[in-house]
Amino acid sequence: EPILTLPVDEVDTDAVVSILKPIWLAKCETARRVRGRIERVLDAAKAKGLRSGENPARFRGHLDLLLPRQPRKGQKHHAALPFVELPDFMATLSQRPASAAKALQITVLTAARTSEVLGMTWDEIDFENQIWTIPASRMKAKSLHQVPLSEAAMKTLREIRANSSTNSTLVFRGTSGGGLSNITIHGFRSTFRDWAGEKTSHAREDIEMALAHTIQSKTERAYRRGNAIEERRLLMDDWAAFAIR
Repeated sequence: EPILTLPVDEVDTDAVVSILKPIWLAKCETARRVRGRIERVLDAAKAKGLRSGENPARFRGHLDLLLPRQPRKGQKHHAALPFVELPDFMATLSQRPASAAKALQITVLTAARTSEVLGMTWDEIDFENQIWTIPASRMKAKSLHQVPLSEAAMKTLREIRANSSTNSTLVFRGTSGGGLSNITIHGFRSTFRDWAGEKTSHAREDIEMALAHTIQSKTERAYRRGNAIEERRLLMDDWAAFAIR
């Protein structure tokens, strides 16, 4: 329902996000101003007794967890590939034998950052339990991160291992130094987040953990400590089933 038609006490997070999301990356400054003005209007309404509770337009610890990160000033933003186009993209990608194409497949299937995939080593992968453990030293948040690997991801990794030299430590040897720099143009992590949020009923905490985002609230941090590996495995299996038809 359009936010302008809602009574002020019924404006919720979904209504605010629906207004901001279409312009959040396309018109960054405008979107920030709109968010700020909505927040102030709702604060004023609360002060006058017209509404109660948390302000759904609050950014820190709230909307910043629901909206994609805006590029810094002067930083070129690359739009996410719409998730409806992903299966065709993956089908085309599977026909390419190059190492960079394999690395891109893993990047998509794990929803990991490019740098994390490029630095992947064989000893980080538990083939038996199908888990990729990224050490804290290679994570943006500086904490160890475990990624449940779908069968599709395992198949790609097995193919790479079968064709790699036995003394290679890096999974994607020779693909650094720019070989994969262009994969970020598709914003696959945003593609994953959009798909998971719009097309699945998976918990937001599982989606945020899959993206290795810093969790803000105490409740969510406690949840993170439990790791929720099996819940996230279901999420990543669903993602692979969607991406690879």
